[in-house]
Amino acid sequence: MKRVVRRFTSLPIRSRLALLVAAAVAFAVAAVSVTCWFIVQGKLYDEIDSDLKSQKAPVPYSLVQDAVTNCSQDPTETTGLRGRSEYYSQVVQTDGTVCAFDGSAGTVEVTGGDKDVAANPSVDVGKLRNGTDTDGRSVRVLTIPLVTDGPRGQSLTQDAALLIAFPLKSTESTLNELALLLLVVSGIGVLGAGAAGLAVARAGLRPVDKLTETVEHVARTEDLSVRIPVEDESEDEIARLSRSFNSMTASLASSRELQQQLIADAGHELRTPLTSLRTNIELLTRSEETGRPIPPADRKALLASVKAQMTELAALIGDLQTLSRSDAGTPADRVQVMALQDTVESALRRARLRGPELTITADVHPWFVRAEPTALERAIVNILDNAVKFSPEGGAIDVALRDGELTVRDHGPGIPDDELPHVFDRFWRSPNARALPGSGLGLSIVARTVQESGGDVVLGPAEGGGTVATIRLPGAPTPPPSLD
Repeated sequence: MKRVVRRFTSLPIRSRLALLVAAAVAFAVAAVSVTCWFIVQGKLYDEIDSDLKSQKAPVPYSLVQDAVTNCSQDPTETTGLRGRSEYYSQVVQTDGTVCAFDGSAGTVEVTGGDKDVAANPSVDVGKLRNGTDTDGRSVRVLTIPLVTDGPRGQSLTQDAALLIAFPLKSTESTLNELALLLLVVSGIGVLGAGAAGLAVARAGLRPVDKLTETVEHVARTEDLSVRIPVEDESEDEIARLSRSFNSMTASLASSRELQQQLIADAGHELRTPLTSLRTNIELLTRSEETGRPIPPADRKALLASVKAQMTELAALIGDLQTLSRSDAGTPADRVQVMALQDTVESALRRARLRGPELTITADVHPWFVRAEPTALERAIVNILDNAVKFSPEGGAIDVALRDGELTVRDHGPGIPDDELPHVFDRFWRSPNARALPGSGLGLSIVARTVQESGGDVVLGPAEGGGTVATIRLPGAPTPPPSLD
């Protein structure tokens, strides 16, 4: 059985569908054919039984007396019943002796049931059964108590039974022909169903073939631009699968494009500090190899430049790692309910250390959100660092947190309108900020972190000059009961 199942499952899906359809039709046709055959058999037998019961009538006393007195299984005289010589008519005594009533059709084999009817003649019922005659031919038999015409028209019951039988040769021939006809029709129906099932499977699986060819093409060529045509009105499973595949390939193509762009941008950004590092190290190495010492001030400046470039590289690598973790998704076990006001206060302390000459004011109100604490604090620190970087010396930064809206306003030069759409792009830096430290990834990290927390962030010009950054996060002013 397992081998059959394995062979079946190894067949192509269209062959399996054709076989399943053929099997289902074969079962249905077989059930209908067998039912039809038994119904016809029952109808034919009912007709024969009705004819046999119509023969049930009182028999002339003299005729019975002669049959019983001169009991013979092969009488020479044929008396018959109602002129129907194809019927078997015979009298059965209580001991099973057969007295032929009509010898032209032969005699019927007697059973124990026939003897019981003969021994209990008072039972005025008929007993129907199938039997055989002395030549082995099938007959339908009706056994009834023997009733004769007595004096004054009275009916007398004799201690014997009357057997009336009818040959089943024509009936069996009809049933055999019907069985053969049903078998042929069933075979043709099963073959037709198999062919129709194969045709339907081919037509129904044609979209699957196209999908398979497309998948194989993508696997072979890595071309994610191919799409499977789908009718807009179609809502079947194949159409849904095709739309899902198109959506998947579009997402993969977008992901690959972003990945390639990230690699290109990262390579471009890494090239500058690496080139500067190599130049400075080559100068130091050449000084050591030639024995020409570099003046102490220049040597100190070179080492400071090397240190600054290494710091910039470390920051850039850290930002890339943060972005890669964001692209991979935030693990659910790192997301928790947190007090946003505490995170803002922690970020403010770090910002005041980085801009001690600035005046940073804060108006922070309680707000609780669901987020990853470390990532959200880094995002807020990046916003504050951006404000510190572009604030003039001795300037002010205003920070406020009210009803889940965090605003950071600086009094720097602001951002031109044509640059605002690009501020959250990876590695994008304003031409005016090229000389300032940074990797161009800070605001990208902010946007990604806030979006993962279910919020949004925007940058825009502030009234009176400068820039205002607004972060909106869903939450509540009071903690959930578990944090009380």
